[in-house]
Amino acid sequence: MLLTRYGLREWMILTLAAAIPAAAGVFFDLWWLVAIAVVVWLALASFFRDPLFRRPASSDPRDLVSPADGLVSAVLEVSQHIATDGPATIVRIYLSVFDVHINRMPCDAEVLATVHTPGKYLDVRIEESAKVNESMVTRLRSVGGVLLGVKQISGKIARHIVCPIVTGQKFARGERYGMIKFGSTTELVVPTAEVEKVCVSRGDRVTGGVTVLARLRRV
Repeated sequence: MLLTRYGLREWMILTLAAAIPAAAGVFFDLWWLVAIAVVVWLALASFFRDPLFRRPASSDPRDLVSPADGLVSAVLEVSQHIATDGPATIVRIYLSVFDVHINRMPCDAEVLATVHTPGKYLDVRIEESAKVNESMVTRLRSVGGVLLGVKQISGKIARHIVCPIVTGQKFARGERYGMIKFGSTTELVVPTAEVEKVCVSRGDRVTGGVTVLARLRRV
């Protein structure tokens, strides 16, 4: 288990902030203060944890893995989506503050564009938040030419989307590409016509880079 580079600034600030009361506790023999500082540091730093050695649950290149850890909050179809230029099937994942917040690529793909949309910061447990909150859509083209995307959505607490990628950049399935800092939502967006089956249902817990969310009709 590592701490992600996407949270470098935050966990360095946390370390400094925790070191001051911890040092004071040692100097004045107040070990309860040291214990509190350590517990708080562990709790906050754990948000930026980055699990190692994750592998997709399937070797079939048609299988799209989850772009985030969390709970499936919706599986739905829409008539139009910017990521697919047409009808799309969406698997929406709710991330609590206790989940790993690293985002991962659902398949081997090339980045076509990133589209940032300013918006509100409603609680992500409210269904409307997925439509009106600040978001970042990453448009992708799979190795087989399928247009799909991932959407990072800010929440009431999460107000910092990290997506340091550029057009033309290529990623492997399960590779890290960003994160959302604190509670948030991530969506996998796939052309409905290209979906052979959706492999999860609302209420299922999924693991980023591991759990298969859907299978494409073609590679």
